[in-house]
Amino acid sequence: QVQLVESGGGLVQAGGSLRLSCAASGLTFSSRSMAWFRQAPGKEREFVARIAWNTGTTYYADSVKGRFTISRDSVKNTMYLQMASLNAEDTAVYYCAGTRLGIVGVITAASGYHYWGQGTQVNVSS
Repeated sequence: QVQLVESGGGLVQAGGSLRLSCAASGLTFSSRSMAWFRQAPGKEREFVARIAWNTGTTYYADSVKGRFTISRDSVKNTMYLQMASLNAEDTAVYYCAGTRLGIVGVITAASGYHYWGQGTQVNVSS
C-alpha cells in the first residue's frame, strides 16, 4: 500500500531552522510532482513548495520564497523541506503530497494531489 510519512516537526524559536522529511513506501516519486502543504487550525490548507521529481525544478509560495528550500533524494525516495528564518506565521501542520503518475507540472491546489501523508506539527515560538 502507498504510504507517505512526514517527520522532523517540533518546536523551534522564531528565527530558527527546521528540516522536514517525507519518506515514501509503495510509491515511486519519479514522474510526479511532490509538494509540501500546511494548515493551521481554522484555516485553509495552503501550498508551500513543489518539486518535479525527475528534473528537480522547484516552485515556492511567495510567503516562503527565500526562506524555505525543497529538495529530494531519489535514492532514498525521500523529500525534504529545509525551513529557515521561521516566524509565528509558519506554525501549522505540514503535509507531504504527491500527484498521480505522469503529472509533473506546477500545481498549487491541494485538489491536484492524490497522495497525502498524515502531517507533522511545526510550532514556532516568539
